[in-house]
Amino acid sequence: MAAVLALRGITKRFGTLVANKSISLDLQPGEVLALLGENGAGKSTLMSILFGHYVADEGDIEVFGRPLAPGNPKAALAAGIGMVHQHFTLADNLSVLDNVMMGTESLWQPFSRRAAARARLLEVAQRFGLPVVPEARVGNLSVGERQRVEILKALVRDARILILDEPTAVLTPQESEALFETLAQMVAQGLSIIFISHKLGEVLRVSHRVAVLRGGALVAEARTGDTTEAQLAQWMVGHAVEQAARRPAERVGDAVCVLDHVRTAGSGHDRLEEVSLTLRAGEITAIAGVSGNGQVALAELLCGTRRASAGSVRLMGRELPPAPARLVQRGVARIPEDRHAVGVVGDLPVWENAVSERLRSRAFSRFLWVRRGLAKAHAKAVERAFDVRGGGLESPARALSGGNMQKLILGRALLAPASTPAQKRIPRLIVAHQPTWGLDIGAVAYVQQQLIAARDAGAAVLLISDDLDEVLTLGDRVAVMHGGRLGEPRAPAAWTREAIGLAMAGSAS
Repeated sequence: MAAVLALRGITKRFGTLVANKSISLDLQPGEVLALLGENGAGKSTLMSILFGHYVADEGDIEVFGRPLAPGNPKAALAAGIGMVHQHFTLADNLSVLDNVMMGTESLWQPFSRRAAARARLLEVAQRFGLPVVPEARVGNLSVGERQRVEILKALVRDARILILDEPTAVLTPQESEALFETLAQMVAQGLSIIFISHKLGEVLRVSHRVAVLRGGALVAEARTGDTTEAQLAQWMVGHAVEQAARRPAERVGDAVCVLDHVRTAGSGHDRLEEVSLTLRAGEITAIAGVSGNGQVALAELLCGTRRASAGSVRLMGRELPPAPARLVQRGVARIPEDRHAVGVVGDLPVWENAVSERLRSRAFSRFLWVRRGLAKAHAKAVERAFDVRGGGLESPARALSGGNMQKLILGRALLAPASTPAQKRIPRLIVAHQPTWGLDIGAVAYVQQQLIAARDAGAAVLLISDDLDEVLTLGDRVAVMHGGRLGEPRAPAAWTREAIGLAMAGSAS
């Protein structure tokens, strides 16, 4: 059959960086093509060229046998290409119908054709098994329902080629299953799908064929049935990847941090409601849950950037101070959710970011003067110990890839200065909030191994993650957060995927 999409010799340069190197790909009718690659492999650039956000320096694209005008998103939409981004682009204060209609009518149109648009929305929703209530306010929908609206936005515009970017990243297991059933219906009705994901098990399940990018080049193509997760991982990173394995804690120590009926102020679910939790030395306590159910409030509370409005939080028997600098001094290692906005200062060089949390300590300053030699020596040690690769200590942190930026944050949090007494070199408490979010499989394995090593060295680790596989692999105890409330932690073996998915959705397990 003739390809519905053909990319031929696509090359894109940004200065001296070649983001895409003569990539040629086809997409067949009714096919799910999985697109894999490390962070920085060129996936986003290639999809941006396809959707008209970038113009290729070389090569061309055909959609249903016709040339696609470069650099024109409207032309891509008119050709039948739709894209559902990992981070939803919906207006929470508007209805489902308003969000779907947005951008479909001219500003000069004398009146809105809402009745026809509503009928069209319901017809498409029924055809593809995506039930929605057109008048429902988007801000009141679950994450899975919001994703349904994003998909319908594309389908109502007659998309016949759908690009899904990390579509299950924030879904419960039940919501993921529902999505897979929807994809099957789409394919059965002739739609073609490009499926971008770091979850290799899902890739093998839903796709017919896989294409792997590395270093901007297409390095492998194969039918999904002819490959394995290990082979895909090796193609992605260029070598075999050792996955973090389930290994229970051997020596669980005393309580390091105790939360007792803690409440915090906040809007919606971004707050804590009567949360009690004990974090012990030598143990990883993992928190599962759909994003937006109080995880941010919990992480900020333990990192010193949010206060408790009721209850108590004690670290090593003393009240937890709401001051990040003091917490770092008392042995709290912080790995924030947003590495770009919170984890690093992008315009500062790597060496300053490596010591930023301890810059005022005696290890790196004296009489308000920064001891640059000692600071750079420590930054070099972080770079070496955590394999941070980039432009060197003087390059700005924003130039690092996502994986290397996360390694820099890990090194800053976990590697104490050489002048630190031996008994204080291991953090007392590690707060790891989405530590592998958006990372490729090689970087994920590295980060997870470092957290396990810190636990084995005696640290208490709080892991907050939307990735259920990560939670069940790393957690010695697993609890679920929903609506600002935290369930009772259990051993991973005590959870089934169905039970944890129901708890994430707020139902009894």
